[in-house]
Amino acid sequence: MRQIPVDTLNATVMVAQPPQPKVKDRRTGERAMDAETGAALSTLDVMFAANGEVEILSVTVPESGISGDLEMGTPVALTGLIARPWENEFNGQKRHGIAFRAVAVTSLANGASKPKAA
Repeated sequence: MRQIPVDTLNATVMVAQPPQPKVKDRRTGERAMDAETGAALSTLDVMFAANGEVEILSVTVPESGISGDLEMGTPVALTGLIARPWENEFNGQKRHGIAFRAVAVTSLANGASKPKAA
């Protein structure tokens, strides 16, 4: 399957929804695993702003590639982001889209700790 590298150099990327476990089978709740490494996979939604346009992308990342506190609005770096076109047929209906995958997602928020309420 064709993989298209995505240039993030001139983009602003922020967490829209924090990482969640990626589910392979909704009926059984089976967790999705990377076919090559066996690593557990997670998905997170990011706001991707570039060239005057903003998109919300759902990105699959190995759980081991998630670092930092990734709350909504946190600026992040996506390492090795690729796009993969996909197509399938379900109940006689053809569907298609683009799946996004990254090797890692890293928080770019400064290391300053927030004061905790007493």
